[in-house]
Amino acid sequence: MTSAVSIENLNKSYGTTVAVKDISFKVEPGEIFGLLGPNGAGKTTTIRCLCTLAKPDAGKVEVCGISVLENPRAVRQRLGYVAQEVALDKILTGRELLELQAALYHLGSSAAKERINQLLQLLGLEEYADRKTGTYSGGLRKRLDLAAGLLHQPDVLVLDEPTVGLDIESRFIVWDFLRKLREAGTTVLITSHYLEEIDALANRLAIIDRGVVIAEGSPSQLKDRLGGDRVTLRIREFSPEQEAQKAREILQNLPFVENVIINNSQGNSLNLVVTRGNSSLSKIEQTLEQIGLPTFSIAQSRPSLDDVYLAATGRTLMDAELAAAGTRDLKAEKKQQMK
Repeated sequence: MTSAVSIENLNKSYGTTVAVKDISFKVEPGEIFGLLGPNGAGKTTTIRCLCTLAKPDAGKVEVCGISVLENPRAVRQRLGYVAQEVALDKILTGRELLELQAALYHLGSSAAKERINQLLQLLGLEEYADRKTGTYSGGLRKRLDLAAGLLHQPDVLVLDEPTVGLDIESRFIVWDFLRKLREAGTTVLITSHYLEEIDALANRLAIIDRGVVIAEGSPSQLKDRLGGDRVTLRIREFSPEQEAQKAREILQNLPFVENVIINNSQGNSLNLVVTRGNSSLSKIEQTLEQIGLPTFSIAQSRPSLDDVYLAATGRTLMDAELAAAGTRDLKAEKKQQMK
């Protein structure tokens, strides 16, 4: 079976900045595939190359077996793309905007009317269809944007951060709609930095960090690969790094402990994986007490996608987000100073 999306060794740089480096993954027909990673990881660059909006420096990109580089027009006929930023003409009604979009896709008037009515109903927009989009809430605007991306019944729907800025109710409406699309056979590729979003929706996912795929599989497969439960441990509320290093050296020698990581950005807490068992926490505390180290707090839980990211990179997704935000602020400040 031909993959709905196939990306092999994709590379893309902007000047001296490497956005993506040798990214490869495949999306199979009828699944929701997630690209998870912090802002600046390379998710948007990847899908811009996929959607013919940016030219790759190297690599092979195909949609339904069609080369993006060799036949971009045919690829665009197979794709629906919904960008992170919603761009709607505020003076048009929702129905008028969809009619304009249908004309751009060269849909006949009868087919367009039927398809528009169908999408308005599916997305719960019938009540708002004849109101100007400038009066829409953020959730309504996003739903209308989804309708526009689906008018031509694409084989693959590509969504870039589809629920950023939405309230919980609007987010769940979008999630429910995407599940219905999958049940109807539409392939969905979704980028997000929301762990719970990808965990709830994706059949499979790839985690991207600094332009590189660091893990790929189903959510359950990736979490199971950690081999046990997650333990978060603090020697003190804010431990000296020397103490954390000492604890790490002792704990990693325990037979039921794996992947001991010091999280510097969170007070030098220790994150580790233990084989499942009720006595693990008490054994860890006893071991540390024997070398004169207190236990400020300790907790055990089932692994999450954040634990997968932490194990691969040594930092949580939230830490990566904060680091990326700090870098953006610093660049903006330097740019302002140069003016």
